[in-house]
Amino acid sequence: MAEFNTIRAGVGARAGQIDEGLRAHMNKVYGTMSVGMFLTFLVAWAVGTSPELLSVFRNPETLQPNILGWIVMFAPLIMVFAFGAAINKLSAAGAQLFFYAFAAVMGLSLSWIFVAFTGFSIAQVFLVTAISFAGLSLWGYTTKKDISGWGSFLIMGVIGLIVASIINIFLGSPAIQFAISVLGVLIFAGLTAYDTQSIKNEYVQHAGHGDSEWMGKAAIMGALRLYLDFINMFMFLLQLMGNRE
Repeated sequence: MAEFNTIRAGVGARAGQIDEGLRAHMNKVYGTMSVGMFLTFLVAWAVGTSPELLSVFRNPETLQPNILGWIVMFAPLIMVFAFGAAINKLSAAGAQLFFYAFAAVMGLSLSWIFVAFTGFSIAQVFLVTAISFAGLSLWGYTTKKDISGWGSFLIMGVIGLIVASIINIFLGSPAIQFAISVLGVLIFAGLTAYDTQSIKNEYVQHAGHGDSEWMGKAAIMGALRLYLDFINMFMFLLQLMGNRE
């Protein structure tokens, strides 16, 4: 009996350590994501509110991108794929630096919104996105339901959105853009919950290995995933709810 109690106490202590480590891990994920978000909106605001800086990438009146603007527009997508391919070769510090560089480039690509939409509507949509994101992420973290099966369908949805968005750059159809925005909000809402649960489960599965290097890089990758969920949900909601200048 005493031996059983000792084993049970050991299991309980181990579970407590995992819970404590998980909280620290998620705090790092959300903290890194928040710094990236701040950097993105700082760069976007600095460029978007300066006609001189914005003109480097777009026509300040028509907002049509020039060659450099097209490069900046697609650079974040390229960087995401490059990040995924290089993550195993990077140190945790290198991965974090790459993430912040990515966040800054994303700010350049989003700078046009400060000309296209009113400042009040940008702040309003950001608040709505933040509240929605927090609720969805909390649900993904706390739910006992296994939503891992959502992954393949949501990723297929993202690929479809990317293809449709590229096509509509040339078509310029308001109806297609509306449909893309509605589906985009739904898909990235689902991804917010899915990614949160996935980040949590990945940590629990690796917690016993004691690989601090993996933990550090996993936190950066988790921050990137949730950052992309937030940014995309914000942009699609802005297309639906934002008041244009």
